[in-house]
Amino acid sequence: MPTEPRISDFPRIRITLSVYRVLAYATGVMLLILVLEMILKYGFGVEADLGGQGGFLALVPVDGHTGFNLSLAAQIAHGYFYLAYLVVDFVLVTFLRWPITRFLLIAAGGVVPLLSFFTERRVTREVKSYLESREAAARPVPTEVRH
Repeated sequence: MPTEPRISDFPRIRITLSVYRVLAYATGVMLLILVLEMILKYGFGVEADLGGQGGFLALVPVDGHTGFNLSLAAQIAHGYFYLAYLVVDFVLVTFLRWPITRFLLIAAGGVVPLLSFFTERRVTREVKSYLESREAAARPVPTEVRH
């Protein structure tokens, strides 16, 4: 089994990397919203309920409100974004034939605040430089023709 990805997989790797970048930012932003919510709710005792008990927006426990609950929406959105992030992370690691430890490190970005932003930058930089170097090495060297 080859230890490096095939050149024919490079377009798919680039597409997967683009999707990974979007999901890394989406997951990171939703995680930061959840952390901010936890700090406000448990650190400062702030529970916002705009418009009263049946108001249109809330940052309160699920059973305490009948309108749109921003807290619940952020939790659900982060869960779905993180699931998609894990799938794309696995596909990228599989394409690049990286060890499972790389997958676990990248996966931690969705549960450790701010880590997804740092791993996204590093992974993107590494993958792009790797693809460029492999493509440069695969190009045929032009030969000079002497008459």
